[in-house]
Amino acid sequence: MVANTTPVETRAQDTVFVAQCSLTGLCDHLPLPWPASPDTPPSPKKDYRSHYVYLGWEDLRDPDTWVGLSDFDLILRLIDFDPLRDVLAQLLGWTSARGQQPFDPVSIFLLIGWQITNGWSRAKTLRNIHNPRYADYVQRFGFEDGVFPTEGGIRYWLTAIGRNSTSDETVLVDEERQVEVATQRLNHLLAQSVRLLVESRLLSPEAWKEALICPDGMIHDAASRMRCAFTQETCYRSDDGPRSCPAKEKGRCGCDCDTNACDPICRYATARDPDARFIWYSGSNKRRDNPNQSTDPVQAKKKRGRGRFGYRSFPLQLADPSRRFSIVLLDDFFPANAYEEDPVAALFLQLLSFYPDLHVNAAAGDAAFGHDTILHIVYHHLHARRVIDLRSHHTDRNKTLWPIRGYDDKGRPVCPFGYTFTANGFDSDRQRHKWFCGHACRNGATPAVCVENASYPPDECAYLDADHPHGKIINVGERFKDDSIRLVRDIPVGSQTWKRFYHRARNAVEGRNAYFESWGLKRLPVYGTPRGKAFIFQADVWLNLTTLARLVREATATTGCN
Repeated sequence: MVANTTPVETRAQDTVFVAQCSLTGLCDHLPLPWPASPDTPPSPKKDYRSHYVYLGWEDLRDPDTWVGLSDFDLILRLIDFDPLRDVLAQLLGWTSARGQQPFDPVSIFLLIGWQITNGWSRAKTLRNIHNPRYADYVQRFGFEDGVFPTEGGIRYWLTAIGRNSTSDETVLVDEERQVEVATQRLNHLLAQSVRLLVESRLLSPEAWKEALICPDGMIHDAASRMRCAFTQETCYRSDDGPRSCPAKEKGRCGCDCDTNACDPICRYATARDPDARFIWYSGSNKRRDNPNQSTDPVQAKKKRGRGRFGYRSFPLQLADPSRRFSIVLLDDFFPANAYEEDPVAALFLQLLSFYPDLHVNAAAGDAAFGHDTILHIVYHHLHARRVIDLRSHHTDRNKTLWPIRGYDDKGRPVCPFGYTFTANGFDSDRQRHKWFCGHACRNGATPAVCVENASYPPDECAYLDADHPHGKIINVGERFKDDSIRLVRDIPVGSQTWKRFYHRARNAVEGRNAYFESWGLKRLPVYGTPRGKAFIFQADVWLNLTTLARLVREATATTGCN
């Protein structure tokens, strides 16, 4: 790959990608059927107020069709969504043919996807679907006779999807702490969108066989405006006893909750977003050498960042390093103040059940995911390399402890005399990293820390004789000898290999963030956890589908067919 090429240029130079993923390469496989699981029960509903029917892709043979064709338009032509109907019926919790005649769930799914990818509000989306200008979308969505869903109907659909997503099944994250996290049925929808890309050969083979998994956490501001930063679950209790005030416990004015306005819930709580929480986002993952930092020590120590009130999604993404794009594999949705360790650990534990043929090579992310539980699961369950940034501890600044504990603040082994070891590679079969001292004390190296009362260069080292030509050799597996895992990494921190993996992960994360920002999803357009969860999961699905359409467009453009 030529340096300084853009991702689009890199893919255009990939002859296999162009041959397989262009319209010419895909035409024998079109339409791409939605890969619903064969054991999905049929929808109990027999009649619908709309009916989606795939309308074909043949107009793509005409180069003029591609002019002004959006990625969403291309998705409607490339994919047959008919098998998705039964999947959505299960997610909606339909168990009987009784009740009102609903809209075809595929029609609603496509309508919401149209809203998401255009960054529209629900009201604008419904206005547009009534506009004769968009009659072609009405036809492709399957709406008939001018009968369209209302805002209330869309709200109900999102609420039902979100509420039924949380499964009765749980994942045991930490046996010692007895922490369990509920699984999300919406991840099946996300996994099926991934299968579309895999079966279409848009992913490079090495991206699936040597997968780089990138966890992230993205904050989404709630649709409700925050009134009290200290709102907790107790603020929503309506029992007869006195309601404690978290704000007063923090030394603020708070609320006495002794008026009729506070009868059902505290009047300062957000009734439509009861699970939304306030956090202070400091942006601690910013570069330390930021040129905008103040030189004034007082200013430099001031608390930076800003308050955020809402929710947080925890996507697991897969980065394709050779074709330079990423897709979302799994996700979860929690209040903004949710502790990262348990939700992300649960997703890592579920990864191979959703993708049994996926071989994970490494997991890369920022320090927020450098918890012991996650590091253990990546090593023990996924058998993957840990390229997760380090979580610091105040003891790391005490260099005199390095020779005693046997490693420095970056997880590099240190000998009893204060010299650092040299990395000699990772043994993937044994899952351990080999380090050797190489007689650094005899080769002019400067010790990372000088040990009190020791002579330099040290003569009392037991590894200076001819029986140890490489000096002391140690193997680091899951943990150091002191049973610590916090600083153990399977690639030396700061090395070129580390930077390559880490930067790929950051690019994947920023790619999703950029799309979500352009779609207006930094602030949720819906109220409440069920709707917010349903909306974000569907946005991830549409992000994967948009990636599919974008790659097909690029490959086709390279062949000159559009």
